[in-house]
Amino acid sequence: MSTTTLPAPTDPSMLDPEERLDRSALEALQLERLQWTVRHAYENVPLYTRKLDDAGVSPDDIRSLDDVRRLPFTTKEDLRQTYPFGMFAVPMADVRRIHASSGTTGRPTVVGYTAGDLDRWATLMTRSLRASGIRPGMKVHNAYGYGLFTGGLGAHAGIEKLGATVIPMSGGQTARQVQLIIDFEPDAILCTPSYLLTIADAIEQAGIDPRSTSLKVAVLGAEPWTNEMRAELERRLDLDAVDIYGLSEVMGPGVGNECVETKDGPHIWEDHFLPEIVSDDGQPLAEGDRGELVFTSLTKEAFPVLRYRTRDLTRLLPGTARPAMRRIEKITGRNDDMIILRGVNLFPTQIEELVLGIETLTPHFILELTREGRMDALTVRIERHPDLSRETCEAAAEVLAQRIKVHIGSTVAVKLEEPGTLPRSEGKYKRVYDLR
Repeated sequence: MSTTTLPAPTDPSMLDPEERLDRSALEALQLERLQWTVRHAYENVPLYTRKLDDAGVSPDDIRSLDDVRRLPFTTKEDLRQTYPFGMFAVPMADVRRIHASSGTTGRPTVVGYTAGDLDRWATLMTRSLRASGIRPGMKVHNAYGYGLFTGGLGAHAGIEKLGATVIPMSGGQTARQVQLIIDFEPDAILCTPSYLLTIADAIEQAGIDPRSTSLKVAVLGAEPWTNEMRAELERRLDLDAVDIYGLSEVMGPGVGNECVETKDGPHIWEDHFLPEIVSDDGQPLAEGDRGELVFTSLTKEAFPVLRYRTRDLTRLLPGTARPAMRRIEKITGRNDDMIILRGVNLFPTQIEELVLGIETLTPHFILELTREGRMDALTVRIERHPDLSRETCEAAAEVLAQRIKVHIGSTVAVKLEEPGTLPRSEGKYKRVYDLR
């Protein structure tokens, strides 16, 4: 598939009725669902009973969408404090599935789904895949991890409900991933962007041109990535790379999705999720201002969330391909991804953007934080290009260091590594190593 011209817009007859609502009808639906959600959470989740009482807010006080700002925030710490099932709003007998985060930085966050929740999730995943350009009858290679992680099973249900054929590969086993892509000839692939880069490398190492595969669409998410990474993947694999957005605390993948005809940031499925943007101190920001993304669920039965602080940094923008549904700017950083280096705030995606802007560098790099005396130091370890001389790569590394200094404002060291020596993504990629 050529990516020089974008695909034709989705036929409106294929859209869900909610996708065809005008803004006023959508907001009326949101208010009705918001009122239900607040009452449901207040009456069935002790944490929310206490939080709303402490804030002096009752479900009857929610008379407009602006009243969502009267509700208290929910944080990941709230979910950890109620571990494992204290946030569930239905009896355990009504819970049909449980998912959980990895818990690498503390107790995992546990989420539950009723049968109705699972059906709505599959419907939103179907909507997301359709927006990505996937159609009934296509074969879809699903390389998101199966298990407690929401990615694999969440995507799986949507692929089936769409009427496409799912290839449930899960993550890892990269050589087998490549073999199945060659043998089964899927039309689309779902995985993290960093893992698709690993797969592209493995296809090349097998002596095959990655542009020659059957893949036409890649639906990528679960980690921040840049438009420069999109361009790199589209160039190497000759496909359309589309951004899917989600998080387990709010549902899983499918909270929002880019439309393949515009590729201008994920449209949030606002008939099910009410987004806000707030400042660091929780103050609401105007549409178009950049800040932290906050979500209130509107239809979740087992695990409703009120004003959940995602820590994702973005801004709300008007809808385009789905005019009534607002978009978010592509997520390229999180509050907890931010590195503070000698007073300068920077994100790994900022360095990724600069790396991918230098053709003689490879996209394989990691960041190491160390301490030199009383000062923090950052080293960019990046693999040299296997087809170029070391002198050419060293010159490119110097250019990178200069651009980081100019564009980000930090002095960093850039260290060249031999091809194939840095870790490869097997799912979510660990970019930063803090050795302080």
